[in-house]
Amino acid sequence: MKFCLYLDESGDHGLTQINSGFPVFLLCGILLSETDYPALRDNINAIKNEFWGNKHVIFHSRDIRKCNNEFAILFDLNVKERFYERINNLISQNNYVVIASAIQKDEYIKRYGLLSSGVYEIALSFIIERAIFFLDDVRASGKELEIIIEKRGKKEDKQLEEHFQRLLSRGTGYVNAERLKTYNLSIIFKGKKENINGLQLSDLIAYPIATFVIDMKRVNLAFKIIASKIYTKNGKMYGLKVFP
Repeated sequence: MKFCLYLDESGDHGLTQINSGFPVFLLCGILLSETDYPALRDNINAIKNEFWGNKHVIFHSRDIRKCNNEFAILFDLNVKERFYERINNLISQNNYVVIASAIQKDEYIKRYGLLSSGVYEIALSFIIERAIFFLDDVRASGKELEIIIEKRGKKEDKQLEEHFQRLLSRGTGYVNAERLKTYNLSIIFKGKKENINGLQLSDLIAYPIATFVIDMKRVNLAFKIIASKIYTKNGKMYGLKVFP
């Protein structure tokens, strides 16, 4: 059985200038089987058709929050309320698991310095580990894992591809290379304009998780909805890794 892990980010992965109001980089993944994906895709398209009359609108968390571009319709509070109700139902009712990794950049720099490994690559390693932990417990034969990542640029994508190949050859801190190879692990890059609904759901989920990591005491209704989807085992939330 093939599984897909759709990854998107929230926050800046750079370490030279840190936004004091958003000092976290978060990589967020939604993991689901290839057979569960069509229902998720179609449910997202149904929302797009309801509000825009087509499925070509691309959900982007920042544009939605700011009511930019196509999302200017959300200035109408009645429309906004209906839209968020549909999104909340989408998040809570579809079959997938959330696995995310947050890098607290201030603390990271204190411990490892500015010239250490890129935070995106570190977050990816954590997510792959936890995806393997989850899949180990799934009863299915011939399990495979494909990772789908939104393109960021030729240089960045090449760097990430090289990191991924190193993971395959060396393994991670907790999952050796042989164990990774049993899942026939692969990675592909997709552009935003390709309108991949799995990536768009990951984008919608990433921001509320990042704001939760920044201030866990703050009221965060969106995170409460997402929390039930985060990979949990033996009462521990394995699907949210905060580092360091």
